[in-house]
Amino acid sequence: MTSTPSTAQSDSTAANEPRNARAEANPGRQRALMLALATIGFAVNFWAWALLSPLGPMFQDALGLSSFEQALLVAVPVVVGSVGRIPVGALTDRFGGRVMFPLISVITIVPVLFIGLIGHSSLAALLIGGFFLGLGGTTFAIGVPFVNAWFPPQRRGLAIGIFGAGMGGTAISALTTVRLVDWGTTATPFLVTAAVLAIYALAAGLWLRDAPGRSVPAQSLGRRLAGTVRLPLTWQASALYAVAFGGYVAFSVYLPTYLKAVYGLTQADAANRMAGFVLLAVVMRPVGGWLSDHVGPVRVLAVGLAVVTAAAAVQAFSPALMPVATMAFLSMAAALGAGSGAVFALVALLAPADKVGSVTGVVGAAGGLGGFVPPLIMGALFGALGSYALGLAALAAVAAATLAFTVTIVRRSVRAHTPA
Repeated sequence: MTSTPSTAQSDSTAANEPRNARAEANPGRQRALMLALATIGFAVNFWAWALLSPLGPMFQDALGLSSFEQALLVAVPVVVGSVGRIPVGALTDRFGGRVMFPLISVITIVPVLFIGLIGHSSLAALLIGGFFLGLGGTTFAIGVPFVNAWFPPQRRGLAIGIFGAGMGGTAISALTTVRLVDWGTTATPFLVTAAVLAIYALAAGLWLRDAPGRSVPAQSLGRRLAGTVRLPLTWQASALYAVAFGGYVAFSVYLPTYLKAVYGLTQADAANRMAGFVLLAVVMRPVGGWLSDHVGPVRVLAVGLAVVTAAAAVQAFSPALMPVATMAFLSMAAALGAGSGAVFALVALLAPADKVGSVTGVVGAAGGLGGFVPPLIMGALFGALGSYALGLAALAAVAAATLAFTVTIVRRSVRAHTPA
């Protein structure tokens, strides 16, 4: 029996409905998978990047380091990971995250094993290992353009905020490194981290994919970087990120030393409290991105910087650890995390599609450098004055100046970009 045209068309439509539904659902599932893989890669590499910080007091005691030498030890990976984001971000624009994520993960295994097996017996060896360990910190400049290409503009703030939560790799380091040393030897946390990096590199090589139709720049690396530094957005976002993420990095690497010196905490207790600071900042980063999608990044940044200004001013007086100092540090953690998410919501809003990686590299470098300088200053001030008060007062002043910059110049740039 022959079907009528209308019946045949109906049967065909019905048969295709599940297939069409699956086709429409697949992009969403694939975006979620790519976001998850990028976030895990960021977290694993940041875990490696932060291995030296929890062990700073131990190396200080074992090697007889001064306060400045200890600060230099934990700061070297930060500055290398920061400056390295500039070329890595530009290379990601060209080659994509599918190539760069597993490549950097494999390369980072080398300094991790070097420090864990032979490089922890002298300051010089630790500084050499820490220099190359900084490569793990460059993965931020890989993930932002990778995630940005996968998501539509109205969802990029949240997506990049979720990816940014991978900075919680520093919390993994804070929670596990000292315990693994106590459980085994100094090499144990480095061996574990190297194994995790190898597993991730293999998984990324198998499953990671760049977004269909992503913008691939035709210009040379030098031309792209030159064009990037001419964008007003690059310098505005760099200034904001130097304070927001730089503040987070500075506390995440130096807070154990600060708490041990000022409040007499044990190394393990100080590391646990630093992990709490990091975890709150990590949770608030996607919240900052989500809020930026809904109320705009300028408002989120303004509130966050106001909180940092007030909390740093309070902490400059070294109040009692419970409850005032704890509340001050947790408030700063939440504000710095949300502010970091808002900065890259701003980048996603204003950056040209073929320069997201390059802009991210420069801005990420500024954030990392913002985290490099404060530990050195704090170590030098404490060595000279026996107090951290002046350093915290300086943080309050810088946050206040950045707040004024945000509500004037940055706000005008966003309004100029937004159609009336």
